[in-house]
Amino acid sequence: MAEGMQACARRGTDIIVRQLITAMRHLVPTRDMADLALRYHDDGVAGFDIAGAEKGFPPARFIESFWHLRRNNAYYTIHAGEADGLSSIEEAVQLCAANRIGHGVAIMDDIRPAECGATQLGDFAAYVRNERICLEMCPSSNVHTGAAASIPEHPIAVLADLDFRVTVNTDNRLMSATTLTDEFALLGDAFNYSIDQVRWFSRNAAKSAFAPYEMRRSLIDRINQFD
Repeated sequence: MAEGMQACARRGTDIIVRQLITAMRHLVPTRDMADLALRYHDDGVAGFDIAGAEKGFPPARFIESFWHLRRNNAYYTIHAGEADGLSSIEEAVQLCAANRIGHGVAIMDDIRPAECGATQLGDFAAYVRNERICLEMCPSSNVHTGAAASIPEHPIAVLADLDFRVTVNTDNRLMSATTLTDEFALLGDAFNYSIDQVRWFSRNAAKSAFAPYEMRRSLIDRINQFD
């Protein structure tokens, strides 16, 4: 895969491609995949992830991998809060120090309407927002897995209005039969989003990308050119 990405770069495309090395959380936890991510850190690998069955396989099972990565200044995301509750996200953030959270739908369990009609954030939700921890939301996938009842009922709009660092993602393009363009189109139809909201989500993605500052700055500048 790394060789294929290098071949694309040599052809002059302006699409930047990086990989996440992913460990399956239901398997016996080892440091092998984290070591692989570090080994290819300068050869097309942006970071590390754990994926697969969430419920019954908490992120702390891989804590040795996470702290090994952190000691080596590497980035990682953790799937949490899609098939399990708020405690899954709390463990990913508080114990495992995730840079980003895959899905994170259950963060809504710590957000409630206040008596005055405003929205009240719990301490943990406020911390996630304050620290700009990215929530990688995948609307179609979340509907397919039952994490959200429908696209119009998906919490991404509420979280965006509250200025959480949320991004639009596809999760598994094959299983959900989707593309990023399709996901933006679905959100546009459900919430009457304009191109301004697309740019906002895209800037969030660039800000939280596992990439050097200069590359992130360049991506943001490219998005801003179309304002």
